[in-house]
Amino acid sequence: MQTILAYNSRHFLFFMNKISMALAIFDLDNTLLAGDSDYLWGQYLSEKGYVDADSYQRFNQDFYDQYLAGTMNIDAFLAFQLAPLALHAFDELIKWREDYLSSKIEPIMLPAARSLIEQHKQQGDTLLIITATNDFITAPIAEKLGITNLIATKAEFIEGRYTGKVVDTPSYRQGKVTRLEKWLADNQQSLTDSYFYSDSHNDLPLLNLVDHPIAVDPDPQLHQFAEQANWKIISLR
Repeated sequence: MQTILAYNSRHFLFFMNKISMALAIFDLDNTLLAGDSDYLWGQYLSEKGYVDADSYQRFNQDFYDQYLAGTMNIDAFLAFQLAPLALHAFDELIKWREDYLSSKIEPIMLPAARSLIEQHKQQGDTLLIITATNDFITAPIAEKLGITNLIATKAEFIEGRYTGKVVDTPSYRQGKVTRLEKWLADNQQSLTDSYFYSDSHNDLPLLNLVDHPIAVDPDPQLHQFAEQANWKIISLR
């Protein structure tokens, strides 16, 4: 059975010590973060009374359970998850988000994840976060992590307000591959010697495309697959 490695720089030098610049892709939730930013946003809205707490938290938990099982309908989830953005003014949402980032996200930012990001930067790699979570939530998180390239589900924003709708393909499961392929073409990048770090079996379509698929604190399904495929399994916790 393959041993899970706790991250430190020594464990990575053997595959990080390279000359050519590579693309290092990171999932966000439960990979670079010790939690799920989508789920925590729903918790935050419920705790503050910005949504009906009982019903919203029930649906929030149901969708999260479906995500873990690999059965989530992404369109239904996004209709639920983006609805509060359409009901409130942008300035109000920004205030909520700042409080959410400090209370829910900063406590789950992992020092080992920052070290891994820095290691790739020192190697001259191009860094990219790809996440199914919407860009309203994830853009400031990516900024806090020091990663400028972000592929996230795009929440439609028209005339100063969110509409509750999605622009482009949601970056979920195979949608991550679709969005990444367009990003690669637009940015003249390739997957040669590329890395992808993820915790979730939902990311197997993309993990199977890169040269260095790495399972990070993986869920049971991904852990089993990674062992069978002889992929690296690491922990950032």
